Amino acid sequence: MSTTVGFVGLGAMGFPMAVNLVRRQFRVRGFDMRREACEALAAEGGTAATSAADAAKGAEVLVLMVVNAAQAESVLFDAGACEAMAEGGRIVLMATCPPSVVAALAKRVAATGRVLIDAPVSGGVVGATKATLTIMVGTPTAVLETVKPVLDALGDKVFHVGQEPGQGAAVKTVNQLLCGVHIAAAAEGLVLAEKAGVDPALALKILQGSAAGSWMLNDRGPRMLEDEPRVTSAVDIFVKDLGIVLDAGRAGKVATPLAALAHQMFLSASAQGLGTQDDSQVIEAYRSLAGLMGE
Repeated sequence: MSTTVGFVGLGAMGFPMAVNLVRRQFRVRGFDMRREACEALAAEGGTAATSAADAAKGAEVLVLMVVNAAQAESVLFDAGACEAMAEGGRIVLMATCPPSVVAALAKRVAATGRVLIDAPVSGGVVGATKATLTIMVGTPTAVLETVKPVLDALGDKVFHVGQEPGQGAAVKTVNQLLCGVHIAAAAEGLVLAEKAGVDPALALKILQGSAAGSWMLNDRGPRMLEDEPRVTSAVDIFVKDLGIVLDAGRAGKVATPLAALAHQMFLSASAQGLGTQDDSQVIEAYRSLAGLMGE
């Protein structure tokens, strides 16, 4: 495979994604604000770029695995990554962003002679590492075909959800609604069990094998009971993502009351100083309300 791929955002998910591209024989030029992440990619066979524009220079495809839409816009236009690509270059935006913002970014990119492909992902660090991500793509069919090999190297479930940028983001918004609500519901249930004097670890084991079980309960539940869980997705990520859900609901005049309640709990956890901790730690907001803090 001779395609050169620029990759910006070598974080918890972005780094293993970039490594998977290297392993699939793509030439990968990666950039992150953390120099050690760039050097780690070079150690895996990629190339460490010195800037976002340097990563994009000469790349046929540029993957953006940044935190939010503001970072994507900054990378593309303030840092010059968009102009560094040749005309006709494909920019694959894989971050979770508001659908309307993605559509606007796509128009701005198109005005430069490049193409923005809306392709948010789900699957977390595990999916990023194993190349089993779910990828939701909003772009014309002909454009999708030009980047399909790249997407197939990153995920085993690539869904073409629509012909317009923003439609992939819309599906990801629905995904984040359910993820956020499921995490909050799991935390609420475990705190109720704890308050009743039931061993939370035993309650979790029972629930995991019952009709109440879910992927989120199985994944986040054990970390809810750890004193210092590893961070796979931070509390503040769901403050952002559920905010996107609420904005989408307002724009479409769709009621999202469960998302709103979950958002409040993530906000509360963030206000307690847990914003950078694993999102499973939203349980501490529930423990505080139940009078269990410090026990």
